[in-house]
Amino acid sequence: MNMNRLTLGLMVFAVTSLLSSCAAIEGIFKAGMWSGIIMVVIVVALIIWLISKFMNRGGGVD
Repeated sequence: MNMNRLTLGLMVFAVTSLLSSCAAIEGIFKAGMWSGIIMVVIVVALIIWLISKFMNRGGGVD
């Protein structure tokens, strides 16, 4: 238990000393932006797919 706290403390110290706060926040926002873009693309593609399925459902021989 004590070793885990020491390891965690050393990791936090290393990250905070190696990255400035601006760089860390920039990385968080970049990851958030890209994940948001990917989610929007997936949702739009799913909506288009569902609409095409419903449009083709009633298409029989006239």
